[in-house]
Amino acid sequence: MNPSTAFATVVVDELIRCGVREVVLAPGSRSAPLAMALAAADREGRLRLHVRIDERTAGFLALGLIRGTGLPVPVVTTSGTAVVNLHPAVLEASHSGLPLLVLSADRPPELRGSGANQTTDQLKVFGGAVRMFHEVGVPRREVGQVAYWRSQIARAVSVAVGARSNDPGPVQLNCAFTEPLVPTEGPDWPESLDGRATGPWTSVRAAGGQPSSLSPGPKTVVVAGDGASQAARLTAEAGNWPLFAEPSSRARIGPSVIPAYRLLLGATNLADEIERVVVFGHPTLSRPITTLLGRPDVEVIVVAPTGSWPDAVRRAATVLTGLEVIGADDTDWLARWQQADQLARPAIDKVLAGGLTGPGVAAIVGEAVGADGMLVVASSNPVRDLDLAPVVPIRTVANRGLAGIDGTLSTAVGAALANGGATYALIGDLAFLHDFTGLVIGPAEARPDLRVVVVNDDGGGIFSTLEQAGSPDFERVFGTPHGTDFGALAAATGTPYTLVTTEDELRAALVRTVAGVDVVEVRLPRPTTLHLGLQAAVNEAVGAL
Repeated sequence: MNPSTAFATVVVDELIRCGVREVVLAPGSRSAPLAMALAAADREGRLRLHVRIDERTAGFLALGLIRGTGLPVPVVTTSGTAVVNLHPAVLEASHSGLPLLVLSADRPPELRGSGANQTTDQLKVFGGAVRMFHEVGVPRREVGQVAYWRSQIARAVSVAVGARSNDPGPVQLNCAFTEPLVPTEGPDWPESLDGRATGPWTSVRAAGGQPSSLSPGPKTVVVAGDGASQAARLTAEAGNWPLFAEPSSRARIGPSVIPAYRLLLGATNLADEIERVVVFGHPTLSRPITTLLGRPDVEVIVVAPTGSWPDAVRRAATVLTGLEVIGADDTDWLARWQQADQLARPAIDKVLAGGLTGPGVAAIVGEAVGADGMLVVASSNPVRDLDLAPVVPIRTVANRGLAGIDGTLSTAVGAALANGGATYALIGDLAFLHDFTGLVIGPAEARPDLRVVVVNDDGGGIFSTLEQAGSPDFERVFGTPHGTDFGALAAATGTPYTLVTTEDELRAALVRTVAGVDVVEVRLPRPTTLHLGLQAAVNEAVGAL
C-alpha cells in the first residue's frame, strides 16, 4: 500500500470513529486518495457521501447538514483556488459556531513557489476564521504515522465541536499528497492501520464537566509536567502512586515524589512494569519520560482542565477535565520506587562529590532557596540539573512553553518584583548573554531583590550530552564558545558580581542577604560524560530492583 492510500484509509476510518456520518466532496485530482476512501466507506454504509462540482456550494451544503444533524461535517477539496472557494462557508461557520472540517488537499511543500501547476500557499488561508489549522505533512512509510494521523483527526474533531472550549467552529487540515494518488501494489504497511478496539483514538471529555473517577487497578505513575499544580501531587497521594514531577510543576513535594525518577527509568526493572501513566501539565524535560509516554503497552491518561492538552507522542488514550481517585493502591508499588530512590541518592551524591558540577550547583541553589522560596530557572541544562536535586522549591518558575532560553533574565526580574521578597535565578551562560539587557534597569524603576546564579561552561553545554557531540564542527556550530567576561558585563550595569570556584565559596555567596540585583558566576567544564556517569552509578546502585 502506498503512503497516500494508507493516509486516506486511516483518516476516513478515524473520522467515522469520531462521529462523522456525512461528508461533502468536490472533485479534483490531488484529493483522489480521500475521494476513493470516502466512496468505499459510502458503499459500505459507514457514512453518506455528497459530491458537488462547485466548492462554494459544497461548503454551504455541509453547513446545512451540520444544522440538520448537529454533527461535524467534513468538506474535501483539491488544491489551489478550490480551497479558497470555501472561504464564505468557513466565515459563516465561524460566526455561527458550526463544526465544519475542511480537508484541503495540497501538493508537497517543496513545490510551493516553484510555479508547479495548481500550487499555492494554502497555509492558514482562512486566517483567524478557523478554530484550528494544522498542516498534516506528507505521508511517509514509517512506524508512528498511524498514531499521528489518528490523534490529529481526533484533536481536530474535538476542536470543531468545542468539546474542550465550548466554542465550536471550523477547522482546517491541509493534507499534502504525493503520487501515486491511487491504490497500487506494493509492500505491506510497516504497522497496523487499525484504530482503537472501540471508539476514537483519543476520547475527549467536555471541559468544565464533573471529574472522572479512576480506580487503582494497573501499576500507575503520575507525571507532573510544567504547570501541573498541586492536583498532580494530590492524585499521586490519593492513589498511593509514584510521582515524577518536573521542577516547574509546582507539585514536587510530599511522600510520593521520586526525585531521581529520570535516572531510575533507565536503571530499574520497575520501569518495565508501568502499565498506566496519568499526566498533568506540560511534560517537556526528560527523554525517559517521553519514551515512557510513547510505549504502546502503557495506557496514557491526560488530565487537562483547559481546551488544549499535551500529547507530543500521540499515545493519549483519554483526556479528562479533572480526576477523582477511588481508593488507593494497597500493594508495595510506591514503596518499591521509594526504595529505589533511596538507593540512588547516595550514588548520585558520590558522583557529584568530585567538585562543582551543574547538578551539584543546582542542588546547592535549591537548598539555599528552600522549599517555599522562589526560584527562576532557565531552560537547557539548568532546569535539567535542578530536576536531579533532592530539594526543589515549590515556587519554581520556568519558561517551558517553548523551552527557549530567551528572556530568562527579564522573566526573573518580573517574578522577583511580583514576589516582593528574595528571589533567585539559576541560568546558563548563553541564556544570560541572550537577555543581558534585562539587567539594565533605569534609576526611576523599582528594583527587585534578585540573586542571579550563572553557570558558565563557555557555550552550549547541553549539546555535549546530545547526539551532536560527535560532529567534527561541534565547537563552532553547537558548542559556540564565547569567552565573555561576565564580571565586566555586570560592572557595565552597576550590578554587584562574585566569581566562585569551589562549593564552599558558592554556599557563602548564597547565604548573603539578597538586596537588589547581584550576579554569582560559577565556571564549570562542559558536562561531556557526567550524565553517563550518573546513569551508570544509579544502574549499579539499584541492581535488579
